[in-house]
Amino acid sequence: MRQISLSFPILSLLAAACAGGGGRADPPVAPPALQPAGGWRAVISDADRARLRGWRESWVAALARANASGARAKVAAEGALLQPDRALPGVLPPVGLYRCRTTKLGARSPGLLDYVAYPAFSCRIAAGPNGTLSLVKLNGSQRPVGTLYPQDDRRMIFLGTMMLGDERRALEYGRDPERDLVGGIERIGPLRWRLLLPAPRWESLFDVVELVPA
Repeated sequence: MRQISLSFPILSLLAAACAGGGGRADPPVAPPALQPAGGWRAVISDADRARLRGWRESWVAALARANASGARAKVAAEGALLQPDRALPGVLPPVGLYRCRTTKLGARSPGLLDYVAYPAFSCRIAAGPNGTLSLVKLNGSQRPVGTLYPQDDRRMIFLGTMMLGDERRALEYGRDPERDLVGGIERIGPLRWRLLLPAPRWESLFDVVELVPA
């Protein structure tokens, strides 16, 4: 399995975040021309290929757990955000600062909640080398960091890693399977996207991150 270095786009994102102070939003700008489709297939691990292939089954199982726990009304109130098969055409998100809000569905181990909705944090989508886009969550104790690859008009593939606590540098994808993340970006409304993370390693069975321009 090949490792993919995330250092260039991620360091650029972190530097931009520090320079901007994480406050005022950058105006969205047109995204760059994308790299040829299929780039993610050359770097994804076998384990993450399986997670990606089973994304819908993971989501349905996690939703069932959340609904059974008494969170049915909260799930319903989120509308399209937590509903599978709601992806719209024109997935490509603009470069800039976003408000990102994570919802965790289905407890991975006893003692954890089957539905947890966190307040919004800051994320950034930035242009990387060779026409790639990168996504990083700028604050919070768990921060997904990675690269977005084109798949089709309704979905982009996310391959990345999880930064924790006060870490200032992301691990390379493929170096630590416990930190690796795989998922997809979908557009679900005007200026509204979601990052889907099936079978994360910790806490939950499925994570959904809402992304709206800040």
